[in-house]
Amino acid sequence: MRSIIILLGLLLLLWMGWWQFDDSTLGERARDADTAVVLQRGNGPEPETLDPQIARSDSSGAILRDLFEGLTRLSPDGKVVAGAAASWDISADGKIYTFHLRTEARWSNGDPLTAHDYVFSMRRLVDPKTAAAFAFFLSPVINASEIIAGDRPADELAVIAVDEHTLEIRLRASTPYLPGVLTHPANFPVHRSSLSRHGREFTRPGNLVSNGAYVLSEAVIGSHYAIEKNPHYWNAENTAIEQVVYHQIPNQNAEFARYRAGDLHVTYTVPNNLFALAAENYPDQLKVSPQLTTYYYGFNLRRAPFAGQRGLRRALSMVVDRKMLTKSILTAGQTPANGWVPPGVANYSAIEPDWASWTMEQRLSEARRLYREAGYSEANPLRVEIRYNSADIHRNIAVAIASIWNETLGVEASHLNEEFQVLLQDMRDGNADVFRSSWVADYDDAYTFLEILHSAAAANFVGYANPEYDALLEQAAATPDADQRRSLLQQAEAIMLEDQPLMPIYFYVNKRMVSPRVNGWQNNSLNIHYSQDLTLAGTDVVD
Repeated sequence: MRSIIILLGLLLLLWMGWWQFDDSTLGERARDADTAVVLQRGNGPEPETLDPQIARSDSSGAILRDLFEGLTRLSPDGKVVAGAAASWDISADGKIYTFHLRTEARWSNGDPLTAHDYVFSMRRLVDPKTAAAFAFFLSPVINASEIIAGDRPADELAVIAVDEHTLEIRLRASTPYLPGVLTHPANFPVHRSSLSRHGREFTRPGNLVSNGAYVLSEAVIGSHYAIEKNPHYWNAENTAIEQVVYHQIPNQNAEFARYRAGDLHVTYTVPNNLFALAAENYPDQLKVSPQLTTYYYGFNLRRAPFAGQRGLRRALSMVVDRKMLTKSILTAGQTPANGWVPPGVANYSAIEPDWASWTMEQRLSEARRLYREAGYSEANPLRVEIRYNSADIHRNIAVAIASIWNETLGVEASHLNEEFQVLLQDMRDGNADVFRSSWVADYDDAYTFLEILHSAAAANFVGYANPEYDALLEQAAATPDADQRRSLLQQAEAIMLEDQPLMPIYFYVNKRMVSPRVNGWQNNSLNIHYSQDLTLAGTDVVD
């Protein structure tokens, strides 16, 4: 293992480079008068779409939460609060939610926002024709699973417009996390006539009619998305920032340089190689907090070498020393992940596979046995390719893990750097042996992590299928008792970790640079920040 540690040390030195800070300019560079009231936000890789039902990336979600509004939304500290619905009622058995829409709510073109808009959009989400990755979010709704499977028409989804401003959602069982699910962009409404008129082009500037605090004014692929205050939004008078520009900058070091130059008020993240220096020199601008997100490597179970090879997958996971990786490469407080559901999730206790408590010598011994049992040896090494999207951190982790696999087991692992959208397509199509990804909690509940590995889930890119696991998830979804439900979900996670269809590596932390000009910023574990909740020094703030 000594050579691995030396390799990681060299990687870290190369990765950090020589970076000199000038604190006289960081986040404070003067701007032209006509841009002084514009919030400039870094937003990572290019969004794949601004169609609420189809979008799946974090960068798409950030923009969509400014453009649209669900029945519920999140407060700055991450709590579920009223959105387009002013209030809601829950039946005694927890199976019927009745939402009361704000009568003053409007679309950005002035059309009234109605319960029918939400009915249409939720039925569009579960319709197999939409091919929505997050259709399974509505699986607790009566008939949703059958519709997603193609066994019922979408208009039988039990989401009903009682009248123009009253929406009823009927559930198979009590689902206390439903209001949190409804904050997700997949459940946002789309403007029916605009979609009908423009088809796939309804998301373009000038075509996109939205119901949130902002409306899309400009979209330059590979550069930025500009949004402007929506005068028809029900809470427009309390939306202080009039324009927001989302800058798509996949290179984290380049984004940090843009922040230093005063081009950005908020970054998408902070490069790990610059974290320590930023923390030392600019602690008031560096915002760090735990995040409900798991970084992982997915194994492609749809084909060799991982199909039907549970022992091989376990072997590859056992030999990876997560503590060493987080200490040598990750420097922002990320924690090692042997389990799948992060610590800190509401009403859940994180679990790990049995081997997580073993010594490294015990893990190596068992992993080598499993590797041989799978048919591999020095004379016949496993050859795989690791695919990851463009970022130094992903490359360095891939290099380190490939080295660990080679030194401990003799695996010959190559690695391929792809653009984010290309990687997503390869994951969907099953073209990668091993792929880097992460899962970000869409609401504060363990189910948001576990449900993506259900055999019918569109986001199940590893191709995992275990009937016992599926049955436990389905039983949990129909169990109203919180303690029983937690036990069922933990049993499901334990089974999945034994099968090891994916390899958890570490749990995230939120880390961003936020200019002193930005007011109203609050850290939250979901890392969701609406522009309408912020103010910018120099703008008029409405009390």
